[in-house]
Amino acid sequence: MSVLRKLAVCFLISASAFGLAAGLRAWPDAADRASNLFDKKAWRPGFVALAEASREFELRIWRPSVEALARADRAFLDAPDSNARVVVALNAAGPADGRTLAHPGLPKIARPGLVDGVEPQVQLTLDVPLSIASDLPSLPPAPKEETHPAPKPVTKPVSAAEAPRVQPAPAGTTALTPEQGRARAHLAAMLTADMRENFGLFIFVSKSVSGPLAQRMYVFRKQGNDLNLVYDWAASTGREKSEVSPRGAHSFTATPAGLYQFDPDRMYRAYHSYSWDQDMPYAMFFNWQREGLQTGLAIHSASGDDVARLGQRASAGCVHLSPENARTLFNLVKSEYRGQVPRFAIDGNDTMSSKGKFSHKADGSLRMAEGYRVLIDIEDYNGTDGSDAVALF
Repeated sequence: MSVLRKLAVCFLISASAFGLAAGLRAWPDAADRASNLFDKKAWRPGFVALAEASREFELRIWRPSVEALARADRAFLDAPDSNARVVVALNAAGPADGRTLAHPGLPKIARPGLVDGVEPQVQLTLDVPLSIASDLPSLPPAPKEETHPAPKPVTKPVSAAEAPRVQPAPAGTTALTPEQGRARAHLAAMLTADMRENFGLFIFVSKSVSGPLAQRMYVFRKQGNDLNLVYDWAASTGREKSEVSPRGAHSFTATPAGLYQFDPDRMYRAYHSYSWDQDMPYAMFFNWQREGLQTGLAIHSASGDDVARLGQRASAGCVHLSPENARTLFNLVKSEYRGQVPRFAIDGNDTMSSKGKFSHKADGSLRMAEGYRVLIDIEDYNGTDGSDAVALF
């Protein structure tokens, strides 16, 4: 037990005795009244008198003593039980360490004379770990801060095939490369009035094996009467050859040319192809049925070694993009282009048109359905002068 707590206990005992003595002095007949209770034969009045004496004792002696003790306890016992203190030494002759600071705001202390050749020290007990020297030299001025240009952000390197050829031009401008200009002009020439009116985003994919537009995807946004380029990405279409899938199915790995829409019921952030045992992240399947069955044609992210093959024919029939670009397109379509769109017509073989023919009602109006206002155009057009596009109409 510390010295402070021992003193507090002594004070507690003294305060109790003092409170009892003060109460007896203020009420001198309390003891006599209590002793006379049992001298009388009337027990009931005695008990009543005892109760009254108890209440008076509580109000005039016990309660004031308890309150006084509580105040004393708070004043003396709640202090931290610690003998630690910080000493501030003022010594002109002593060396200063790295924590010593000059403090011009302190009052000046008269320096007494030397005693036995030693200058006495003045010690102050403070609540902060700080030493103050009276004769330190003034601190040197702070060095002038040098300004440096902000470091350039570090960006993840991407392959030439994955990166866009140029940054998209601002909306309303026509600053396109010659290849981008050919892609836009070719797409614009293929669009009918119904297509322009009912779709807001147009995706052009060249499945050509060579040429300036080969294995590229161009994304255009309709703004007024203009088609403004949003993205120009490397892509991969089908390998265009007969193959056997990992499940043993014979297939011709081609990407069929034509005009398509997205199927609103088959949009998946994560998907796995059973036929080819391959992941298809950000898969957006086309709403295109052939002979009554929905096909597996889609735009999705390449995975595994196929990412390095972007820019050449490398898929089993779908359109591949890089993971980053596939996610960007998926989010753009899902967030901005949901709405009513015209449906393509279905012929007598229960096959949906991929040539741009829409279904009409009896009154001649377009048959509309919930979907995404995005039109995909896939062609074997390489962008060179004199090259022929696949006839769609």
